[in-house]
Amino acid sequence: MSKPFHIVLIEPEIPPNTGNIARLCGATNTVLHLVGELGFSLDDRYLKRAGLDYWEVIDVRRWPSLEALQQEHPAARYWYTSKKAQRSYSGVDYQPGDFLVFGKETKGLPEELLCAEADHTIRIPIFNDRVRSLNLSTAAGIVLYEALRQTGRLT
Repeated sequence: MSKPFHIVLIEPEIPPNTGNIARLCGATNTVLHLVGELGFSLDDRYLKRAGLDYWEVIDVRRWPSLEALQQEHPAARYWYTSKKAQRSYSGVDYQPGDFLVFGKETKGLPEELLCAEADHTIRIPIFNDRVRSLNLSTAAGIVLYEALRQTGRLT
């Protein structure tokens, strides 16, 4: 089997979102990285409920910072998601082992990171100007399944 994809959540704030993403990771053999300060406890009942009884099959890794994660995986490719990006998530050639990085629900990823990584920043198009963003777990699913589709893992 080829290398797994990785979903990285930077300072997630809402337990059910993280729980849903954890379940997504379990279903797709994707590694889940939780980075920085969490807006909840990993013992939170809503987090556990959203992840159901799948926590034992999910590869969850904790990191104090994005820098610590990147130091451990220096050769990896990182794709940073933002509604401000120019490139669509579907215009990327994903490779097994890629890290798909998502920011906190209320603020997204830091502006300085997005500017520094502009060539690796992607967005999911939203067609209604009155809708500011998609739910974090929905966005993670959209991007991950496109990466899985492109790498032939959906057969």
